[in-house]
Amino acid sequence: MSDTRPWPSELRLSPTRDALTVSFEGGESFVLAAEYLRVESPSAEVRGHGGEAKKIVTGKQDVKIAALEPVGNYAVRIGFDDGHDSGLYSWDYLHKLGSEKDRIWAEYLKAKAAAG
Repeated sequence: MSDTRPWPSELRLSPTRDALTVSFEGGESFVLAAEYLRVESPSAEVRGHGGEAKKIVTGKQDVKIAALEPVGNYAVRIGFDDGHDSGLYSWDYLHKLGSEKDRIWAEYLKAKAAAG
């Protein structure tokens, strides 16, 4: 039985640090904006602590990626220039952010508008 989990072949930070291109074995490649990665961070700050609702993060349209740090062989820690660096982006999560980007971003924009 083969492992069907997404496995990255390359992470490439844009020269302006405002996007990360994630390529996976099998040929899929996604360009993920820094703002999108920041507002969808898997950190407790965004996802909520112990059953809290997801927080809508705003004002991150100009955020840049400050650092990429591998975590074991399963994730990358993305540090942003606003000081946020507590989210561990697993390969599965990065793949989901890429493959479901239109839906996830639309849900974020709708929630942001509803929050005012």
